[in-house]
Amino acid sequence: MANKIPHRLYLNENEIPKQWYNLRADMKEQPDPMLLPDGTVAQEEHIYPVFCKKLANQEFDSTTRFIDIPDEILSIYKVYRPAPLCRAYDLERTLGTPAKIYYKYEGNNTSGSHKLNSAVAQAYYAKDEGLKGITTETGAGQWGTALAEAAGYFGLDLVVYMVKVSYEQKPFRKAVMETFDAKVIASPSNTTNIGRAILEADPNNSGSLGTAISEAIEVAVTTEGYRYVLGSVLNQVLLHQSIIGLETELAMQKLGEYPDIVIGCAGGGSNLGGLVAPFMRDKITGKSNPRIIAVEPASCPSLTRGKYAYDFCDSGRTTPLAKMYTLGCGFKPSANHAGGLRYHGMSPIMSKLYHDGYMEAVAYEQTAVFEAAKLFAKRETILPAPESAHAIKGAIDEALKCKETGEAKTILFGLSGTGYFDLMAYTQHNEGTMTDYVPTDADLEASFKDLPQVG
Repeated sequence: MANKIPHRLYLNENEIPKQWYNLRADMKEQPDPMLLPDGTVAQEEHIYPVFCKKLANQEFDSTTRFIDIPDEILSIYKVYRPAPLCRAYDLERTLGTPAKIYYKYEGNNTSGSHKLNSAVAQAYYAKDEGLKGITTETGAGQWGTALAEAAGYFGLDLVVYMVKVSYEQKPFRKAVMETFDAKVIASPSNTTNIGRAILEADPNNSGSLGTAISEAIEVAVTTEGYRYVLGSVLNQVLLHQSIIGLETELAMQKLGEYPDIVIGCAGGGSNLGGLVAPFMRDKITGKSNPRIIAVEPASCPSLTRGKYAYDFCDSGRTTPLAKMYTLGCGFKPSANHAGGLRYHGMSPIMSKLYHDGYMEAVAYEQTAVFEAAKLFAKRETILPAPESAHAIKGAIDEALKCKETGEAKTILFGLSGTGYFDLMAYTQHNEGTMTDYVPTDADLEASFKDLPQVG
């Protein structure tokens, strides 16, 4: 008998949302304000030397509920959006669960991930401001690839500082970025003052997103006609990524469905925040009460083991301070961690919602995550990125709980990327050479002791 609900539901082109949704407008309490290093509250104009003015405005806007998406951005979105909402029938059967498992698949573009949603927006605003170029960092390479696509489209120069361990593990990510004319530099590097200082202290430093951010910002603020852009964490990025959740909400309405559980992988918060935005709105306003679960790596556990405190957003301590769950800006994830999700902190929006009890968090070791990824690939024919595989692992665990209880819950997770540039990690797992690393309490305390004493 044919399934009543299709394996994949595509909205039509005219149903792509015309506005981004600003979750902060519905939050009962706002995230704590950004601070300057001396402890004073940052104002919008303070970040003009780093960010485009329009993006700075979006960063500070906590009252405008819906923000129009410019036509130029919508025209690019229509090349690869709407993204499908998929029902994981084969995975459900394999697990023997009464649960219904849905996933929003964001891999249908060259970057292979959701990152292009914000990359297009940030490149557009940089071009609209008349800039010559932009700088950024990337961990696993998805953001760098997406921004290279967007910068190439708008004719902007792009310099990407790529975390060294990923730069070495994923040379083909570098090749794709260079195909779009981006300049890619392994971080820490000898091209910046911050990079040289780090290498002098530790010549074998494998890098971190915090370090790469410092280098990218240094180049942006010292180069005429350049600004810095970031692929996660910031309020503006979660705003742009809300298109994921808005499309998902509409697709589920068409199916007559609503999720009992919404699950997203958590690194800096962009995919997670984008997917959960409308469902978190429903939870905050009392319209519904879905469980919302953030899944992070045990090797970089900012939510589950971090401190809710003000911290620098970069390792070089050049940025304003954000109140977030953090492992300390000096925390360096283990080089054996195979995916992205390497950032020391979490989005201030997601941190506040977690702190206030609207969201749960769980951390998994990577060998278990790759087991889940392989099972999903065998059943659903998509090779997931290690980042997305964290959400898959969370969804499988929740589906197995339903098997035990007999509850037919509806589970939704975000499949934010493909794993075709992560084959070295898959090879390590297949050959049994992949290892797990979980930082000790002593490791974390060493990072916590340097948290700035402000706020």
